Amino acid sequence: MSSLAENITAILKEVSPGPVGLHEPLFNGKEWDYVKQCLDTGWVSTSGSFVEKFENQLAEFTNIPHVIATNSGTSALHVCLELIDLKRGEEVLSPALSFVATANAIKYCDGIPHFVDSEERTLGVDPQKLRSYLRKETKLLYDRCWNKRTNRPIRALIVVHTFGCPVDLDPIVEICKENKLVLIEDAAESLGSYYKGRHTGNWGLLSALSFNGNKIVTTGGGGAILTRDPELARIAKHLTTTAKLSHPWEYNHDNIGYNYRLPNINAALGCAQLEQLENFLQQKRALALRYNNLFEKLKGFRFFTEPESCKSNYWLNVLILDRENANQMTSILELTNKSGIMTRPVWELMSSLPMYKDCPRMDLSGAEDLQRRTINIPSSPILGAKNE
Repeated sequence: MSSLAENITAILKEVSPGPVGLHEPLFNGKEWDYVKQCLDTGWVSTSGSFVEKFENQLAEFTNIPHVIATNSGTSALHVCLELIDLKRGEEVLSPALSFVATANAIKYCDGIPHFVDSEERTLGVDPQKLRSYLRKETKLLYDRCWNKRTNRPIRALIVVHTFGCPVDLDPIVEICKENKLVLIEDAAESLGSYYKGRHTGNWGLLSALSFNGNKIVTTGGGGAILTRDPELARIAKHLTTTAKLSHPWEYNHDNIGYNYRLPNINAALGCAQLEQLENFLQQKRALALRYNNLFEKLKGFRFFTEPESCKSNYWLNVLILDRENANQMTSILELTNKSGIMTRPVWELMSSLPMYKDCPRMDLSGAEDLQRRTINIPSSPILGAKNE
């Protein structure tokens, strides 16, 4: 009788018989042409026509009017927190189940991450548990939310659309209104994902995207700030260009700014990628459907699928082991990777990392349970193209 690790490996080999990475970029459009234009004209740095074109394409696709391209998703998230004027010692609610950039961005502003739990239905913030926790552990004073244990203000909630699946945003918005919290969407992984028909990023005051080499659309390295607020957009662009005042030759700066703008050569790559995004999404959903059909034959785990209210980009496909099989995680990772199939566990919980172990947190049993049982499997769009 085959082991669980052998069964999973056999299915993954059926989808892709050769060595395969977790998420590889696909360059099948005008990437060479657009990058060559930058080289031919010399516009390779933070000025150039492709930056604005890239921002406009993103605004049109997401239906969010103001987009400011940055050099990483982390820098985008950092500036989102600067824009809400996060003060030293103020707390920000953030999922423990997340990539480290979410917590790091809070610390860049001298804020304090306050870790919250996640649910298996969306892999994101658990709104029911969060509402109960806030009712018990916080109070409203001077029209602000305060942590009763630390006596510190809680300024914001960052939600993460984990592996591309939108969180349950309607109750999250209500929770933020009830508790006077600013909502920020870490949408780094969710370009092309929708909640109740609207693109992610449309619920938060500010949102952040990432275009790292492993994302559904890549600029090599890059990100973006998204907002509906024109004044916040203006400040965001100013801060990300070293807060330099416009002048033909003088170097005057009126604030502590950051050299965070996306270079034109990276934006050129992104423009070509965005032109193919609908096709990427079609290929990735075809791959997810193929996985779901194949894995239905096996027991001991489930293939994660989008909740009814969501349309996921399936950035990274996910297997969730049954609780009684959590102890087989290592054997599955060992056999798949030994077979040339890159698989990965989810991140270590932020609350377990040495620099964040003393931060405030709610009960994290949901995130802890998911961290023990969740595996990412190959998700490149080219795999979907092969299986359409």
